[in-house]
Amino acid sequence: MWYVYLVRCSDNSLYCGITNDLVKRIKKHNSGKGAKYTSTRLPVKLVYSEESENRSTASKREYAIKQLPRTEKLKLCL
Repeated sequence: MWYVYLVRCSDNSLYCGITNDLVKRIKKHNSGKGAKYTSTRLPVKLVYSEESENRSTASKREYAIKQLPRTEKLKLCL
């Protein structure tokens, strides 16, 4: 199972990614080794996730979410 997720960074920005182990990935982000973008905006908090069948569909959904305006991304977090 793959997951598409959004985290809220300490500066209130949003970061979107994919993983096959959501708990481990969030821990990695918060350790400063998850992504260059999040490493300077710690801590991060998981605000949205959804399951995908495989990596390919997760990547396509990640791309679609990244294309959304911030207001639409925030609606996902509700």
